[in-house]
Formats: sequence, C-alpha cells, structure tokens
Amino acid sequence: MYPVIKRCLDIVVAGLGLIVLSPLLVVITVIVWLRMGRPVLFKQMRPGFHGRAFGMYKFRTMTSGKDDQGNLLPDEQRLTPLGNFLRTTSLDEFPELFNVLKGDMSLVGPRPLLMQYLDRYTPEQARRHEVKPGITGWAQVNGRNALSWEEKFALDVWYVDNQSFRLDIKILLFTIVKVFRREGIASSGEATMPEFMGNYKQEEYREVRQSAIQAAAVKEK
Repeated sequence: MYPVIKRCLDIVVAGLGLIVLSPLLVVITVIVWLRMGRPVLFKQMRPGFHGRAFGMYKFRTMTSGKDDQGNLLPDEQRLTPLGNFLRTTSLDEFPELFNVLKGDMSLVGPRPLLMQYLDRYTPEQARRHEVKPGITGWAQVNGRNALSWEEKFALDVWYVDNQSFRLDIKILLFTIVKVFRREGIASSGEATMPEFMGNYKQEEYREVRQSAIQAAAVKEK
C-alpha cells in the first residue's frame, strides 16, 4: 500500500516543486549557459529500480577539459566555481524532479550511482536497488559524501527495510537542514566521492553495517 501513497506524494511534491521553482530554474539555466555554454543539463545513465538504466538529469557543473592525451581532467580540475556553488547548495539536483515525475526516481531513496558499480556490490549492498532511487535518502541526511561507501550502502539497505511515510517526511525535513548547512558535500580530498571499487571484505562490511543500523535506529526514533 505504501508504494502507492509514496508515488502520489512524489507526483504532488515534484509537480508543485517544479511550478514554484520554475523562475529559479530559468535563472540557473541562463547563468549556466552564459558561463559554461551548452549543454546546460548533464544527462547520465544511472541504475534505477532493480538496476534498470535510466537517464538522470542535473545542471551541468563541470567543463569538458581534457589533457594532452585527450583524457578528461580530474573532477576537481573541471569543477567550476559556479558548479561548486550549485553543488554545495544542491541546486544542481533540481532537474531530477523531472525524473521523479516520469517515475524513474522518487523523492526519497538510495542515491542512483554509476552503472559500472552494479557488478561490484555484494548481494547485501545490491539490495539498495529494491526501491526506486531518490533525490535524497537516509545516507544523505546521515553524512552524505563524508561517509565511506560501506557506511552509505549500509544506510541505504537499512532504509529499504524500514521505509515508511513517517521516515520519508523526516528525511525530507532533515534534507532541508543539511542543504542550508552545506554538510557532507564531498569526501575528504575529493570533489565528490572517490570511485567505488568493490571487493570489500564481507566480515568487515557486516561490522560497518551493524554499526550503521544501530546509529540509524537511534536517529529514527
């Protein structure tokens, strides 16, 4: 029953959000176009519900700068001051509201990561795809990119097992606070997060997962 309620919530909030934010979206579009040119939106294939690929939209935050060999420069070198501002304020995420309306994403759920990560998850970590990915999620309000990959995945799986209307509203409210505080935007020494390479020891992951579950249970009360 809750998936139906959640879908209705997604449609109503995303629709109203796009209407209310439309003037701001136009302003950001013009500024990105003037500062970085086209394309204004960045589209990337990401794994969604049950790992099915979909095109996720965000405002562009990086240049397409390359080195002498034609390889893209590191993220921290391509990230522009405007792009950094859009990221730290989470304004770059607003186009994902269109993904929510389409049904590819939800307002709340595990963040959609990269397609190449699918083969790197443990069976437990892969359970994060048992629900639609979200614009925000339990891992985002509990540390975001300041967390290790293993901690994030443990929190994602905890959300899958404990999702509810009450929890989703709490996550949305926590997200507003986190955005204003600009917390957990990047991992230490990185523009965002280092690439997830997998191959984490199962016994160590279980310890991380148990610790994350205990912390999440306390915070959810």
